[in-house]
This record gives sequence, structure tokens and C-alpha cells, in this order.
Amino acid sequence: MHHRALKIVVRNLLVNEELKTALQQLYQMNLRRVINPLFGFFCAGDELLRWRAITAAGAVIARLADARLEEARVLMRRLMWTLNDESGGIGWGSPEAMGEAMARSPRLTKEYANILVSYLNPDGNYLEHEMLQCGVLWGVGRLAGARPLAAVPAAPFLTPFFESALPQHRGLAAWCALAITVAAPVIIPGTLHTDDTAIRIYLEESLQDIPIRELAA
Repeated sequence: MHHRALKIVVRNLLVNEELKTALQQLYQMNLRRVINPLFGFFCAGDELLRWRAITAAGAVIARLADARLEEARVLMRRLMWTLNDESGGIGWGSPEAMGEAMARSPRLTKEYANILVSYLNPDGNYLEHEMLQCGVLWGVGRLAGARPLAAVPAAPFLTPFFESALPQHRGLAAWCALAITVAAPVIIPGTLHTDDTAIRIYLEESLQDIPIRELAA
């Protein structure tokens, strides 16, 4: 199948099918080939398509890790490269896809969890871009929801985000902290428990508008 035709097929699956069905269909295809169209949709103007592509990319990478670990590593490194200043790009969707892949693969978690956390660490590979920070918080939260222990090292780096002027930072940090708390206590400031600002967040395969106080509780 030509690249353009493949892109149309992948897009139709993500837009028209239940996500579970779309993933089952993608798994039947050449995984190395479907990843390029999926990565391409990380910049889609349609927000739900973008998130479904991120979920699917993470799922495909995790699937590859079971059978051909080195190929999955190559794709994780590709995502990391897009977050590197030298790449010349911005890396939209990359931290989220990394978190999704690790949430589905213990093997990838072992190798890459510390790298994802390092993007929040001022002494590590800290990302300055506010919207990319949101992506990392979501990725860490997604990882924490599946493997809380692996996300514990992120806990100390959440504090500045609790106090951010950006509601998205506050809400995602609270959501992250709550997931990590299963493995290690994280103190969520009282101000977030009464914060009525709603943020849009992708949860359980749908986009939802949820007040920060609910994400903190």
C-alpha cells in the first residue's frame, strides 16, 4: 500500500471506529509502516484524532516491544529525538506517546521511565515549552495510572506545576500526583482541592472537561 493510501486507511480507522477495533485492525498491518502516519497525526487540527493517534502509536510501540524489542527502542528514540533542541521540531505528542507505550509495556517502562521523568527535572532534560510540559505531565500520569511505582521519581518535580498560573499545569499535576499516591504519598496543595477551573483532558479514550478539584480528589 502506498504511503498516502495507508495514511487514509489509518485516519479512517482512527476517526470512524471504536478505538479498540481500530487497534485490532492496526495490529494486523505492518507495524513499522503504520507508525509513520500515526506520528504524522500528532499535529492534527482535530483534537480527538490527535489523541487517538497518540494512543495508537503508544499501543503499536508496546506491541512491537513484545516481539521485536530493538524496533520498539528505535521508535522510542525517535520520539526522544523530537524533544531534543537539535531536532529543529517541537515534539508535539511525543511525551504522551512515550507514556502510553510504557503504560502498556513493562519492558519499555524499565528502560525509559526515568527519561520521561527527566523532562520535568530542572537538573535533567527539562523542557521549557509550556505545552510540551503538559504533554510530559500527561505521559507521566498515564504511566502512573498503570505502573505507579515507575512514576514515583516524578513526585518532587510536580510542586512548581501545582502553583502554575496555567490551569492545564495545575490539573495535570494534580491528576499525576493522585496516580502516584497509590505507590508513594504525594501532598496535593489544598488550593487545588477547591480549584473550580475546568481543564480539557484525555481520559479513558475520550476528551473530557473536568474541574481541577475533581482531578485532585
